[in-house]
Amino acid sequence: MTSRMFKFGVTAASACVGSVLASYTLDRWNSPHVVNNAVQRPPKRKRTLPPRADQIKSLMSGEEFDVLIIGGGATGAGCALDSVTRGLKTALVELDDFASGTSSRSTKLIHGGVRYLQKAILGLDFEQYRMVKEALQERATMLESAPHLTHPLPIMLPVYTWWQVPYYWVGIKCYDLVAGDRNVKSSYYLSKKDALELFPMLKKDKLCGAIVYYDGQQDDARMCLAVALTAARHGATVCNHVEVKELLKKDDGTGKQVLCGAKVKDHISGKEFIVKAKCIVNAAGPFTDSIRKMDNPTVKTICSPSSGVHIVLPGYYSPDQMGLLDPSTSDGRVIFFLPWQRQTIAGTTDLPCEITHSPTPTEDEIQFILNEIKNYLNADVEVRRGDVLSAWSGIRPLVSDPNKDDTQSLARNHIVHVSPSNLVTIAGGKWTTYRAMAEHTIDAAIKACNLKPERAEAVTSYLKIEGGQGWTPTMYIRLVQDFGLECEVAQHLAKSYGDRAFAVSKMASLTGKRWPIIGNRIHPEFPYIDAEIRYGVREYACTAVDMIARRLRLAFLNVQAAQEALPVIVDIMGEELNWSKDEKERQIKAATEFLANEMGHSVNRTSKERIPIKLSKEEIQTYIKRFQLIDKDKKGYVSINDIRRALKNFGDGDVSGEQLHDILREIDTNMNGQVELDEYLQMMSAIKTGDVAYSRFARMAELEEQKHEAANLKQKISVDRSGGGL
Repeated sequence: MTSRMFKFGVTAASACVGSVLASYTLDRWNSPHVVNNAVQRPPKRKRTLPPRADQIKSLMSGEEFDVLIIGGGATGAGCALDSVTRGLKTALVELDDFASGTSSRSTKLIHGGVRYLQKAILGLDFEQYRMVKEALQERATMLESAPHLTHPLPIMLPVYTWWQVPYYWVGIKCYDLVAGDRNVKSSYYLSKKDALELFPMLKKDKLCGAIVYYDGQQDDARMCLAVALTAARHGATVCNHVEVKELLKKDDGTGKQVLCGAKVKDHISGKEFIVKAKCIVNAAGPFTDSIRKMDNPTVKTICSPSSGVHIVLPGYYSPDQMGLLDPSTSDGRVIFFLPWQRQTIAGTTDLPCEITHSPTPTEDEIQFILNEIKNYLNADVEVRRGDVLSAWSGIRPLVSDPNKDDTQSLARNHIVHVSPSNLVTIAGGKWTTYRAMAEHTIDAAIKACNLKPERAEAVTSYLKIEGGQGWTPTMYIRLVQDFGLECEVAQHLAKSYGDRAFAVSKMASLTGKRWPIIGNRIHPEFPYIDAEIRYGVREYACTAVDMIARRLRLAFLNVQAAQEALPVIVDIMGEELNWSKDEKERQIKAATEFLANEMGHSVNRTSKERIPIKLSKEEIQTYIKRFQLIDKDKKGYVSINDIRRALKNFGDGDVSGEQLHDILREIDTNMNGQVELDEYLQMMSAIKTGDVAYSRFARMAELEEQKHEAANLKQKISVDRSGGGL
């Protein structure tokens, strides 16, 4: 024991001293990029956002762009903003929607990477250190550039072995040290008592204390969209749902074939046309290699895709303002457990995967995350499979290293590559460093294609993102006072749209109530209002999936609520985009498939269907009795009319037809429009085991039995035998 403690003490002290010396030395070798404030400021942004039709018209105009960017994720949007603010004529095309891929499916953290710093120090890895240093610098820049979409978040690292307390404390202090004067807030140690006070759900047994450090948190999809919209306001032509079909080349006069444009297709109108460009930037994320193969079919792949699954649990699983980090899971991964938009995010996994436009979470990955978080929560908090509100998988475009086989050892740093035909590829990286990645990419593009920008250096490090210019932490109060919005709705609008929240509020419809005056919610459990749908169309939302997944985050927060809100969302979008009845039905079908396959709805339903019935004889008899009470006509099944009749008995006669179908769908696993006895028993077994969190049908059946028992009791006790009066 003494020998182990001695070794530990030497390791901890060496790590601390080594990190200080390394930080000092490496900072001298690799001083951070300093923006020259003498550089001309970027042009003023336009007052109005050009509609998508005008953006397509600009793309089809036949004029030559300086830069054409392929990919509308974080990196592509960042490249568009960097390019246009340097004075280059810029276009961006995205096959699906802005942030439709990896950029909307992250852990929502803005971080340097605690794990990478550990590897950098213990392995004396300069590249890892430089990556962490750059990410921590960019973390501060993101928090400053989009204050409405980002905020500092304390993250607790609980310690259950006393000798690990100083080890983790030293490591986290090194993290602060590397950030330097760009640090968010200083880390600190908590005693067991204080840790449980701040995180009451934490497991108490053997807890020695905790270390709390700070990183940033963001709304990733809206952040990516805001960057793209900022680029559009500065004059960039940005178009979603536009696919690159072919890269075009020409002779540069020396016999060398260089890229000169692309043949593209607008999937909304179906039109194909040519876009001319002096330089083409490949920022396609996981699909980087497919664009590189358009340029040269024989090129070797450089991306190694890795799947990361996250799940969303109810907000009561974590405190409002404290995250949790599990530094050592059963297979060596790191699991985060974070509050986000009043819910709780848990993840992530890290497994090699195939590249696809529709990544889906699996039951095994969901169960892995649930099992890991159980280890850190106390016995009072029952982690139930039925509490999973949503689940999604994102594909990380990691840069592969041929000397390493497993994806866990792949760093999230990035590379910029220029092909012989001048295709500029940006690959790898992570959300936090999107701005620096864009800067490096445009620097390479200017050099490779001999572009002539108005400003030689990037200006994005001090540029406010869409909505950030006039935002203040108390801006939501003005929304409440000036427009008559609910406080919760006003807070949501301020955080999602920044100073653009006033434009959104002006589009809100009257409620007809005394309070709130405006702002009809599209779902009673969430603060999203009708005006956001109309404004989302102006933010280039073209499909129902664009709306529920990226303009609103409803699909990521609660897949069932998103399904319930779909009809209202599609009706409003239909008014804005002149959709026919058939088109509305197509949109609902496509969105339903998206929710089922990519947001975990189908895997949630499948998990229910696989549950064996584990009920005692007494429980089965009780549930059969309840089922028969609802099935008054003795048909052997419960229909939607039976549900309507039962609800009327409890005073819920104003339940809509859609709500009745929602109740039916919760339990109708074979989708035949009625509830059989075995489906009801399976549901009750699932509730008992925690695989299903709740069921309105089950509660209705329970109340029906209580009402029946009360009626029987009245008949049994006569007036005479009860005493005859008062």
